[in-house]
Amino acid sequence: MKVAVIYASTTGNTEAMANAIKDAVSAKGAEVLFATADSADKAAAAGCDLILLGSPAMGDEILEDTMEDFYSGIEASLNGKKVGIFGSYDWGDGQWLRDWKDRLTNAGAVSAAEPLMVHLTPEDSDIEQCKAWAESTLK
Repeated sequence: MKVAVIYASTTGNTEAMANAIKDAVSAKGAEVLFATADSADKAAAAGCDLILLGSPAMGDEILEDTMEDFYSGIEASLNGKKVGIFGSYDWGDGQWLRDWKDRLTNAGAVSAAEPLMVHLTPEDSDIEQCKAWAESTLK
């Protein structure tokens, strides 16, 4: 199985989540395309069996700019694709992930798992949750 783990991170929190997710899917034998949103190959990511996307909440609970650009570039190709989303936040209540989930639904994507969110810096228990979440997306 080919899995894309594409993320944006401004403080390193979402990057820590992405690394744990990458490690978990790799440990299960998946071939992983791992990249930041500003350097990821959109066509290669869209061609994967499973796409896992991560972004911190920015401003008024919106996607980080490079993830918005990346996601907008692949959104039209997500019909029938299995996609999971994750991210970190400081304030708010997770509205950016709920909005993103709605966009995925409207694009016809198949939810790989409920969105995963971590408040601020991932602690050890959060990293374990990221790994368990990643493993659940493979089913």
